[in-house]
Amino acid sequence: MNFISLAWMIPAKKSLAFKIASLTLLGTACIFFAVFFYNYAISRQTVLKTVEDNTRYLTLSTVHKIENTLLGIEKTPLYLAASLESQVYTRDMLLQWIENVLNTNPEIFGATVAYEPFGFDRKSRYYAPYICREDDKLRIDDAETAYNYFFWDWYLMPKELGRPIWSEPYFDTGGGNIVMTSFSVPFYRKVHGDKVFSGIVTADLSLKWLKDIISEIKIYQSGYAFLISQSGVFVSHPDKDLIMNESIFSIAEAAGDMELRNIGRDMIHGKEGFVPLNRNLTGKISRMYYAPLQSTGWSVGVVVPEDELFAALKSLTLELALIGAIGFILLFLVIVFISGKMTRPISALADKTVEIAMGNLDIELPASKSNDEIGELTTSFENMRSALKEYIIDLKETTAIKERIESELKIAHTIQMSFLPKHFPPFPEKQEFDIYAALIPAKEVGGDLYDFFLLDDRRLFFSIGDVSGKGVPAALFMAVTKTLMKGIASENITPSDILERTNRELCVDNDSMMFCTVFCGILNFTTGELAYANAGHNPPLILKHESSPQWLVITPQVMLGVLEDVGYKTQSTTLEPGESLILYTDGVTEAMDHEDKLYSNDRLIQTLEMEKSDSAQELVENIILSVREFVGAVAQSDDITVLALTFNGDSHPDYRGI
Repeated sequence: MNFISLAWMIPAKKSLAFKIASLTLLGTACIFFAVFFYNYAISRQTVLKTVEDNTRYLTLSTVHKIENTLLGIEKTPLYLAASLESQVYTRDMLLQWIENVLNTNPEIFGATVAYEPFGFDRKSRYYAPYICREDDKLRIDDAETAYNYFFWDWYLMPKELGRPIWSEPYFDTGGGNIVMTSFSVPFYRKVHGDKVFSGIVTADLSLKWLKDIISEIKIYQSGYAFLISQSGVFVSHPDKDLIMNESIFSIAEAAGDMELRNIGRDMIHGKEGFVPLNRNLTGKISRMYYAPLQSTGWSVGVVVPEDELFAALKSLTLELALIGAIGFILLFLVIVFISGKMTRPISALADKTVEIAMGNLDIELPASKSNDEIGELTTSFENMRSALKEYIIDLKETTAIKERIESELKIAHTIQMSFLPKHFPPFPEKQEFDIYAALIPAKEVGGDLYDFFLLDDRRLFFSIGDVSGKGVPAALFMAVTKTLMKGIASENITPSDILERTNRELCVDNDSMMFCTVFCGILNFTTGELAYANAGHNPPLILKHESSPQWLVITPQVMLGVLEDVGYKTQSTTLEPGESLILYTDGVTEAMDHEDKLYSNDRLIQTLEMEKSDSAQELVENIILSVREFVGAVAQSDDITVLALTFNGDSHPDYRGI
């Protein structure tokens, strides 16, 4: 069975059963893979630890074996050097001693005693008798030839250092004609009480012996060992082309491998460790354990390819992955079967709710035979269906009522606006003054008011007011106030009398305790005389030529509709031709922006200071525009009303009063 054969089980529309099965399987898979990878990581660490222990044991045992042999070889030249310092050897004695050394030490390939110039015989500059193995017998070279051995490393370095050393591997031409290394020991003689260098005693070791020991190391299928000298040159390696031709540093340099260079540096510095290796040295990703030969300063490395280390682990991991995949498929089938059986009533209920969503509230829901959550859900849907049916009936009735109210509010708005003068210019035949007003309600209907009309052929009555609250109650109170003022003002009385009489009428049966602020005035447009009275309204501004706007002096008085027996005072001033009177409600100065800052009286004055127009309409429109720009996208919180009255003076064209 594969995933393609399971495709028929995956519906185009993901059912609840499929989702439950998928999520359950996903959760199980997450747990399984977490445990799987944790187990793999722990197993990998365990394998690495085991390999490290095995390679450490193998490396150190090889090092110990080589060190024991080297220590045995070192004893012979050390003993002879000590003897040469205490007694004088003849030529025959030297040859006999060297021959005995080779006969008793099969590991030593050859040995010599090399004297300083004229150190053995004052007639001979060179003397270094040498005996080595050749075809299962000893070859003795005692000729006093001019062999200049004084500049060879095996002679020069112990002489300069004053201590025994193992030389770097070299090819001995004319001696053994093989690759070897020499253990060289300096010896001295006392001349007139001073210690004087006299020569070198050497024991040569054929690298074939070391190669044989290193090549015997086998680990896993292709693991191997190698040996490098103190300078990093390969002394032993399965690849014979590397021996004495390459070093670990030359390989690192050619590959640009800094990590391999650092490993080589640690090896020649006598360090020990277990490190990963890339392909540059071994051709494969590998692990290596290395340890030093303390006597020579060389280092042994044991290499194991990683693919062999983790072969068994990878095989086990693949088997577990296959078993897990089969288990997931079986688990998926079981969960789909169980969840499908459990969710079948929900699917039936879902089909019925689709009908309910389409508006069929009379459909019968499937009966539930269980007392579990599915039964409770079915009961809840049945209750919801009944409640929804009743709600829709109520909603239809509410919607009808709301639509009727909205329609009535629109009619109320139309009626309210019809109360206000809206034709401009209202008195085109009157050139002595210019008047314009605008009202912008915060809701469908508002509580602000303005009015103006001619009392006779010389006098103009005007007013502005603001009713407490908003909406329909404020609009009704506004209509009553405006009607009363217009009816009273038709008589020949002062502004204060108009406010007093209107206030008494408004206080009668004012159970809602509503009130209204009003400013009203009567302008004699032939002389510019202005009589006015104020009932708690904002003070108007007088806009003069060549000077800043000034507040009209008013006496603070109580609003209309609060106290019945309140007296109001009539004040007067004279407008010069070209001067304008600006009336407004607090919807202008108390308009707020998005930071809840007020438009304020100061900003209103700044707006009027920039006004250069004599038109009352432009004055009103520019003030309203300034307020809208200030509040931006913030919803209007109060009614906005502005009225501008400009006194032009006598209508004679030669007189503008400027």
